[in-house]
Amino acid sequence: MALNYATYLKIPELLELQHEQSDPVEHDEMLFIIIHQTYELWFKLMLHEFDKVKGDLSAGNLYGSIATFQRVRTIMKTLVAQLDILETMTPMSFTSFRARLETSSGFQSSQFREFEFLLGYKRPEVLKYHPEDLPGYEQARQRLAERSVVDHFYDFLEHHAVTIPAALREKDIAARTEPNEEVQDQLLPLYKSRPDLAILFELMTDFDEGQQEWRYRHVKVVERTIGSKHGTGGSPGVEFLKKSLFQAVFPDLWAIRHRL
Repeated sequence: MALNYATYLKIPELLELQHEQSDPVEHDEMLFIIIHQTYELWFKLMLHEFDKVKGDLSAGNLYGSIATFQRVRTIMKTLVAQLDILETMTPMSFTSFRARLETSSGFQSSQFREFEFLLGYKRPEVLKYHPEDLPGYEQARQRLAERSVVDHFYDFLEHHAVTIPAALREKDIAARTEPNEEVQDQLLPLYKSRPDLAILFELMTDFDEGQQEWRYRHVKVVERTIGSKHGTGGSPGVEFLKKSLFQAVFPDLWAIRHRL
C-alpha cells in the first residue's frame, strides 16, 4: 500500500493510545490524557531541537542557533497556551477520576526531567522519585551526566573571544548552572558591539522567560486543582514545585540587564 497521510503519521495507532481508567468513564479523563500525551510529544521535540542547538553553539554556528532558539521559544509559548485548555477542567472533574491514576504522576515524566537536566537545572536528588524500571529512567540519568546547553553556550562565547573561567569548565558535570560575574563582564561588550549576537542572546532570554512562565502557570494549575494535597503517586505536590519557580536557564543574560 502506498504511503499516505494516515500511514505516514500512524494515525490509527495514535488514536488508539487514549484509554480511560475510570469506570464508569468520566468525561474529562480524555482531556487529561490527551493534554499530557501532547506535552510528552512537545518534550520529545524540544529535546531533539536542543540536541541540535548544542552542536550549533559549540561549532559557533550563529544562524543555526538563532533559527533553533526561535523554534523552541515558539514551542514554549504553545506549552503555556495549552494550560488554558487544561484549566477548563474543574477540580471536581479531576477528583472524579484522580484515584484511578494510582501510582502514576506527571512528576514521573522522564522526558521533562531530561529537559531540566539538559537546560542545566540539575538536581540528582529528584531521581529518587523515578522508579528505576520507569521507562526513560536511564535516559534521564544520561542527561544528568552530559554537558548542559549552558556548557555549549560557553563554547560559543569562546568563539567570540570570551574567556570562560576554569572553575566553570572544571565544575561537577551534575552541578546546576550558577551565574558568573566574569562571564557577565565579557558578555556586556558583545551585547553592545555585536547586534547579530544580541539577536541570539535576546532569543535565548525569550525562551528562558517562556520556560519560567510555564513553570509558574503549571504550579498555579496544580494548586488550583488539588490545593495543598500531595500529588498522585506520592509526588511532593505544590510546595515542591514552587521551589523551581524563577530558575533561569541563562542567569548571566539576566544579570546584565541593568547594565545595558
